[in-house]
Amino acid sequence: MNQGANTDGGHKVLLKRGEFIDENRGGRAVPFKIYHPDGDDLEKMPLILWSHGFGGNRDGAAFISRHIASHGYIICHLTHDGTDSSLWEGKPGHPWDILREVHITRDVTLNRFKDVPFALDSLKDHELAGMMDFERLGISGHSFGAMTTQVIAGMRFPDSEGNLLDLSDQRFKAGIAYSPTAITHLTQAPPEELYGPISIPLLHMTGTQDDSPLDGYDYKHRLVIYEHTGHPEKYLHVLEGGDHMIYNGTRGKLGASDLREQHEAEILTEVLGFWNRELKGF
Repeated sequence: MNQGANTDGGHKVLLKRGEFIDENRGGRAVPFKIYHPDGDDLEKMPLILWSHGFGGNRDGAAFISRHIASHGYIICHLTHDGTDSSLWEGKPGHPWDILREVHITRDVTLNRFKDVPFALDSLKDHELAGMMDFERLGISGHSFGAMTTQVIAGMRFPDSEGNLLDLSDQRFKAGIAYSPTAITHLTQAPPEELYGPISIPLLHMTGTQDDSPLDGYDYKHRLVIYEHTGHPEKYLHVLEGGDHMIYNGTRGKLGASDLREQHEAEILTEVLGFWNRELKGF
């Protein structure tokens, strides 16, 4: 199914949905949603993968991906089974209240991370593969998706035995972590051992009101990743008054924000500038 939308980047943006099936993981389905520019005269474009937050799905953060796609990028949003909106859909109560009671096993989390390289491999056989430049790859995500981005970028992650795993994918050239997520509560390892191995340029985006909607810690907890990231090319963007949901395009339990329009415009400028620099060289 394709849908058109006029945007400000010069290209009409179309959508394509589907799912990839990983037979090596018991037939695990990885639904996807691709944002891509329309046009027969387009050269191969950088490809960016997006990973949603806890309780989200492939439909989040549409305002970011429509804008970026209109400037000559392809963005593929993934849905991660086990940490997606199926945890709360159709159940009584607010999604955030339901999610607070959900226990996510380490295997479920690790499977989420594995969705990324699997989806990337699968995209090479997609009907739009001819438009994708697999040498110019970006990874991005919000909250739990930011953690996923950090792992793909090189952050070490503990297995159920406490062993630190390297699940990085060297094919990705740069990444954006929207509401970066610290993992010091999962391991006794020092932060420099966890975040030091991050090996690609990373843009860390948060806001002064970016408290965790489930755990309550404030935005400063997110800065530890930036502070200890090992790659010399790292950037931090902090929205004054920005909250946790500003990157997702929905509000959850948060009230309306008078700064939303201003913040979204600032996000789009920062994000496009980063991708242009890292994936297009200007």
